[in-house]
Amino acid sequence: MNLMTIHWIEAFGWLASLLTVATYAMNTMIPLRVLAIASSICFIFYASVLELWPLLVMELTLLPINAYRFWEILTMRGRVSRATEGAAADFSIIKTYGKRRRIEAGTCIFRRGDPVDRLYFLAEGRVLIEEVGVEISDGDIFGEIAFFTDAAQRTATARTVGEVEVYEIDEKRFMRLQFEDPSFGLSIMRTVTRRLAANGQLELGAGAVTS
Repeated sequence: MNLMTIHWIEAFGWLASLLTVATYAMNTMIPLRVLAIASSICFIFYASVLELWPLLVMELTLLPINAYRFWEILTMRGRVSRATEGAAADFSIIKTYGKRRRIEAGTCIFRRGDPVDRLYFLAEGRVLIEEVGVEISDGDIFGEIAFFTDAAQRTATARTVGEVEVYEIDEKRFMRLQFEDPSFGLSIMRTVTRRLAANGQLELGAGAVTS
């Protein structure tokens, strides 16, 4: 191995070290992961040429981990972007964590004033929100607004229209899903905002009729 080659190999080692230091200086995740991947690639070349086996094994382990985390970040950003652009909300993730129930027609799932205990994803059928006369169709959620009230009580009564299939999750799982999946949390916020605005319009309309 000639002197020029040694200098080039040493240069890769220094570059890898600089990239590692830069990684620790990053305050956002995408640049951090990109630099970590680049650092691992340089260290892999450096360690394999000089037969630094412990370093090589470590970097061969870190490279796929950082690559996977980088892919997760890009995937999550894509979900948030689609939700922000107004794509139809997808709440089907609740089916993965929720408890499945089939409920007969005309059943009151919860009444106004009941304590909050569950959020529901309607997989099949229709549910009537009686106080506002709104029907929830399959693929949508209901029972979410009460989680955001100070009283922690149901604000309306939900009754099945025909037989339905629902998946229910408790408050703890609901809160965890919002943090684990930002697109889910954003869809929840948009749904709650839209429904509160619609309820407000209905109340204004009722006031205009009776006044």
